[in-house]
Amino acid sequence: MSSELTEAIPRSKINCLALIATWLFVVLYTIDAYAQANAVWGPEQLMTQLGQFQQGKAHFVERKYMKVLQSPLELTGTLTYEVRGKLVKQTLQPTPETLTIDDDRLTIERRGKKRTLRLQDYPQLWAFVASIRSTLNGDLVTLRQFYDLKLEGDEQRWELALQPKDTRMRVVIDVIQISGSEGHINTVEVREAKGDRSVMTIVEDPL
Repeated sequence: MSSELTEAIPRSKINCLALIATWLFVVLYTIDAYAQANAVWGPEQLMTQLGQFQQGKAHFVERKYMKVLQSPLELTGTLTYEVRGKLVKQTLQPTPETLTIDDDRLTIERRGKKRTLRLQDYPQLWAFVASIRSTLNGDLVTLRQFYDLKLEGDEQRWELALQPKDTRMRVVIDVIQISGSEGHINTVEVREAKGDRSVMTIVEDPL
């Protein structure tokens, strides 16, 4: 019966039907693959990639745009991230300064003087520190404790917006924008509630 049916249909039509079937398969496979790729990308996946970063060093250029200044103030220096979440920001120019975040303490060294603060005593400062350290740690739980998150883009080029939940924090910070590619952070922009902002560009040093 099948041979009779095949003989009854011109070979050109069989070839055409086979081509259409192949085309439909390719289209459906592409749509399904695209849907799966977009379905799995989200804050959880981003934090997993960021959390794989254990330690490293980078150079930064930070530009502060303030209403009282006619041109942005530019700072340059290094960032060092160590195991257990220790973060050191060393500003080299224009004024040497070292900020060290270790556990729940922030140590500020400037002009030969050192001061240590307990982050729990300064909730707004603690929330700001959490935005950076938790992102580097891939700690989504802590980030969501302090911020509302909005992730845009894809794995190759993403932007994470952090809006403070605490009303006291919102008086100071409007939003923190962190952008990067895969598990690497490229820029951190802090927009203050009164209009000032700072943009830090980060370039990782090769291991």
